[in-house]
Amino acid sequence: MPQPAPAAAVTALAALQPGEEGDFYALLAAREPLVTREGKPYFRVTFRDAGRDVSFPIWNDAPLADDCRDRWVVGEFYKLRALYRETNYGPQLDIRKIRAVTDEDCRSGFDPRICIAHSRFDAGAMFAELCQLANAEISDPALRALVVGVLEEHRGALLTLPAATHNHHAYAAGFLEHVLSVAQTCVYFARKYAALYPDLDPPLDPDLVVAGGVLHDIGKLRELESGPAGASYTVAGTLIGHVLQGRDMLREAAARWTIDEEKLLRLEHVIVAHQRLPEWGSPKPPMTFEALLVHFADDVDAKMQMMHNVFEATPPQETLTTSRNALGHRLYRGPRRDVS
Repeated sequence: MPQPAPAAAVTALAALQPGEEGDFYALLAAREPLVTREGKPYFRVTFRDAGRDVSFPIWNDAPLADDCRDRWVVGEFYKLRALYRETNYGPQLDIRKIRAVTDEDCRSGFDPRICIAHSRFDAGAMFAELCQLANAEISDPALRALVVGVLEEHRGALLTLPAATHNHHAYAAGFLEHVLSVAQTCVYFARKYAALYPDLDPPLDPDLVVAGGVLHDIGKLRELESGPAGASYTVAGTLIGHVLQGRDMLREAAARWTIDEEKLLRLEHVIVAHQRLPEWGSPKPPMTFEALLVHFADDVDAKMQMMHNVFEATPPQETLTTSRNALGHRLYRGPRRDVS
């Protein structure tokens, strides 16, 4: 009696090489109806696992067009058989089969976390390190209690919150990864420039630089909400943004402690000014030394991660990237080392 063919082994979307076909699980992260310049309608869809995003068109006359329009749901998980290709327009999937994940898949070992991008660092360890940094580097007892209190109050959300919807640290626990890195840079900046300019009057306040580094993005707790497809904007996030909501959260927290009025005003300014430009969401530019240092600590960390993302998405044989990226210009990686 003939035996049934064995089930195809499941791989990972991120593990597929160009030209390779495989069975894998993926999250439908986006499905956007668009029209070409010639008026041809199509959907641009994005399938994702923890290690790779692939965005590509489903044309209106393609065999899967009806299913894409009527049955595919953003935020749900699917099992696909597809060929992975890299083209001049970016990575593509030629889908052979697709169905929604079933209870049987879950019993066979499917875990939604394999499809959700997350920080490569442990979230609990990052949170503990951030609290330890604030405790060690902020000398003012009331300000230290305020900063650590805000972190501990929101610990649950901070363990999973992305730092953004796209561009940089846009994955689970990306907020902690970004803020910890910014705060560490702020410690260095505060020490360096306090020593370099000892005659400033009033002097550079390292407490404000570190506290501002820790709290600069705290308004994202109200601006963003996490879901299977990543972060999305809340209504308040869309209408107000994280900068002003961060100032609101600071004022609410400050009501529980006796903070020097001038120090609180300067810390509010750090939060309000950390984006620097109006088109980036900042109502005021940095007008104090502390605000300037926090802005650049934040900016360099975000842009380093953006550049890393661009290089990760560039085929290994390419030494120059395209200009279609978050930084808006071509980047030079140079020849890669032979690690074979």
